[in-house]
Amino acid sequence: MRDLPRPVILAVMAALLLVAACLSLVVGSVSISIGEVAAALLRGNATDMTNTIVWDIRLPRMMLAALVGSGVAAAGAAIQGLFRNPLADPALIGVSSGAALFAAGFVVLGIQSPIAGMLGVPGSAFVGGLLSTFLVLEVGRRGGTISSMLLAGVAINAIAIAGVGLFSYLSTDLQLRAVAFWALGSFNGADWQGVAVAMAIPVMVALLVIESRNLNAITLGDSEAGYLGISVAALRRRVVVYTAMAVGIGVSLSGVIAFVGLVVPHLIRLTLGSNHYVVVPGSALLGAILMVLADSLSRYLLAPAELPIGILTALLGGPFFIVLIVQQKGKLGI
Repeated sequence: MRDLPRPVILAVMAALLLVAACLSLVVGSVSISIGEVAAALLRGNATDMTNTIVWDIRLPRMMLAALVGSGVAAAGAAIQGLFRNPLADPALIGVSSGAALFAAGFVVLGIQSPIAGMLGVPGSAFVGGLLSTFLVLEVGRRGGTISSMLLAGVAINAIAIAGVGLFSYLSTDLQLRAVAFWALGSFNGADWQGVAVAMAIPVMVALLVIESRNLNAITLGDSEAGYLGISVAALRRRVVVYTAMAVGIGVSLSGVIAFVGLVVPHLIRLTLGSNHYVVVPGSALLGAILMVLADSLSRYLLAPAELPIGILTALLGGPFFIVLIVQQKGKLGI
């Protein structure tokens, strides 16, 4: 596939995403044929129940899964290139753990202020993700190296996880269940309002694609990138901010979803090469495909109940990544 033109590759992946989207609209606790789905989408002679299921439940859920999957995967590709570390993922900059900390705090403390009430769990998670990311950026700026930013992310992740543990300890049984359900990830609460918010994710992905040339250069090293006229410090800030926005919005709407940002970019690099002009948009498309399929599977396996999608991605992604490491060995470099 590396020999195919980039537009052809991306067009094939877009077609696969369309197939996955159609499957997502059909699969669920209520069986709906593809003809009924088409009638509902085209405002044909579908029943009221079919229209409700398609337009109010499955369509916004499918779109949200695709948007979140594309954002997390593209962010993972950019972070791996920025840190020149094949094991890096968006959680490394603290956005996921910060979001989890603030979401758990909102659930357990039950803050009743007007501002907190407007934010809710999703808004609190988004604010927490951004605050932790800017803290990582500030520590990295003061340290002056990519290693200091990396270590700051590790430390802030540890602190945030400890905070989530503390809130879990202080919570009631009902609160603990709410925190655990959010932390495991789910698109169960997807609606059109969430989809509207998530439309900011493709903008962040597009900005990351624009940085592809700079990401290609920085994989050679900071000095080499500087010789090419690239401000490495400014590039770090831009990429981390774009990544934090994409992942922060996704995490706030769906909870923490594991392994997508880590595994998907590797699949693209192993099959299509390491050029970020392909890796970033390819990761976005493949992330959307896999997230839509994973959400469909999570609804199908235990129907009418649902398996949290974070559990499913971790169960599938973890063993797959181990096999990938063993089989590819030295090929996983950036």
